[in-house]
Amino acid sequence: MSIFKSKAEKELDEIIGRLEMNMANNYKDNAQDNLKELASALDGLHSSGDLKPKVLEKYDAILSDYRERMKGYSHKDQKPYWH
Repeated sequence: MSIFKSKAEKELDEIIGRLEMNMANNYKDNAQDNLKELASALDGLHSSGDLKPKVLEKYDAILSDYRERMKGYSHKDQKPYWH
């Protein structure tokens, strides 16, 4: 892990931090928004070529992991307990 991160890496890490915080606080809609923001930012970085391929692979794996973990992660999928 590099001590010095690029501006783009710091931005991605910031989005991931917000995503983690929203998941920890059960803010499902916000977490879904953060996931979309992360995917969009990563797509932009793929297009621009601002990050090294190895770094892009790392963040692609992180995005893939979050997508898998967040399948069905929304308030509309919750079943109320009073029924």
